[in-house]
Amino acid sequence: MRALAVVALLSPLLCAPAFAAEHPAFLTGHWFGQGEPHDKSEMWLAHAGPNGDFSVQFRACRKGKASDLFQKGKWWFQDGIETIQITQSDGQIMFHETPYKILSHDGKSQTYSMPSGFVFRSKRVDAKFVMPPCDLVS
Repeated sequence: MRALAVVALLSPLLCAPAFAAEHPAFLTGHWFGQGEPHDKSEMWLAHAGPNGDFSVQFRACRKGKASDLFQKGKWWFQDGIETIQITQSDGQIMFHETPYKILSHDGKSQTYSMPSGFVFRSKRVDAKFVMPPCDLVS
């Protein structure tokens, strides 16, 4: 229990980058994409807030059934790299940070890659967008 209290006290410090974080308008908003490494039937809907808040819903479709994962955290941009720092996954405290290199961006769509080299593509959607049901994509 004491360890959880220490994590709770330190988490704001762990979540803050050691530099002035940038949250450029061209990356803020709602983004939808499909395809994960080794699985094209997965999709995600992410929200990057102008204040650095981040949330994402991942959906895996198996035989027409959805399995969803919800994560929250922070994001920032520096030197062509968008860093996503996950601090909560399905309501559980966690800490995971991934840098994504922005390869192209035109305001409506973006292409970016993980350090592994896997390339993601997403498109800007409005706040009312919902992911398609699995029976349409699996």
